Amino acid sequence: MAADELTVLVGTTKGAFLISGGKTRTGWSVSGPHCDGWPINHVIADPVSGDLWAGGGSDWHGGGVWHSANNGASWTLTRLTKGMIDEWAAKDPDFAAMIGWSETPLPFSDTFSQIWSLEFAHGMLYAGTKPARLLASGDKGASFEQVESLANHPSADSWNPGAAGLVLHTIVSDPENPKKLWIGISAAGVFATEDGGATWERRNRLSNAAACEGHNHPAAPRDGETGHCVHNMMRAPGSKDLLYQQNHHGVWRSLDGGRSWDDINDGLPSTFGFPIRVHPRDPETIWTLPLNSDAGGRYPPDAAAAVWKSSDGGQTWQAKRNGLPQEACFFTVLRQAMAGDRRDPAGLYFGTNSGSVFASLDEGETWEEIARHLPTILSVEVRDGLQGDD
Repeated sequence: MAADELTVLVGTTKGAFLISGGKTRTGWSVSGPHCDGWPINHVIADPVSGDLWAGGGSDWHGGGVWHSANNGASWTLTRLTKGMIDEWAAKDPDFAAMIGWSETPLPFSDTFSQIWSLEFAHGMLYAGTKPARLLASGDKGASFEQVESLANHPSADSWNPGAAGLVLHTIVSDPENPKKLWIGISAAGVFATEDGGATWERRNRLSNAAACEGHNHPAAPRDGETGHCVHNMMRAPGSKDLLYQQNHHGVWRSLDGGRSWDDINDGLPSTFGFPIRVHPRDPETIWTLPLNSDAGGRYPPDAAAAVWKSSDGGQTWQAKRNGLPQEACFFTVLRQAMAGDRRDPAGLYFGTNSGSVFASLDEGETWEEIARHLPTILSVEVRDGLQGDD
């Protein structure tokens, strides 16, 4: 993988994979699995240096972050918590020798089992964990500290786990202001800081309390707030703090950095889905991939895949199906498994739990499958050369 190529970064249950489209987004080639086959929940890149990070882990491995400074040719692991492998090795010298294990204290002991999300901004690497905690690193992931102000938030005792557990799965930065950060926790909702993490505000209020009416789902909006099981969130380009989120129950838009949310679900085939994507230059153009329901199978409505696009900030929606399977399609697209590049026209990419990656090079109008038979895909991101390259 060359530094000036467009590369789709894929996290799976059996390691990280890198899918290169070269300089022209063609001739896709797959490398991997990387990261010793660890379950990898999220892979990201620094657009300036090209450094790659992959976060993941499991009850067996413990949690950790992998780092590559040479385009994925080699990786180093910062282990953060221990797993069952450590218990086995401590009791079995032969097993310990086989895997090269030595008893080394880990910085967070057994306080979390996985890294679920990563974000690199303004020289800081952030990591979200399961159970939900936020970590920060100023040395590119060689070491981390817990953000205690969030862990000690007054509401922390009331946070409830979603179906996957209590996870901090989304970290959103402001490209111009290093003191601003938004996070999503299932199922505690959206939190924001504007003072570099010294304090955090919980931001789940509805702009219109009437939006709570007519819902009987446990994850639906109530008491004047959106449902707290936020699935994914993105900040739109521009100077305004325009946010979009796909929730366990609906799609929402905030014009004020999450202080209030508007329901933009009308026109979509369901209230359930995982990913949300915003155009790199047009804050009114967004995409999502609805699924039929949480209890009905979590696959595309009518078993026919479609990415739904809005060009007016969610006021209206159109289904984009060209190139996607329209019969007997039962895959799921998870919360971090949809990404985009910054080209013109912008490219979109999503991965499925059945191991396929689909790409659109015309802003969602048509689609092609660029990889298949990968392990279950947990995340998709894009590295499009290095910042400033043409």
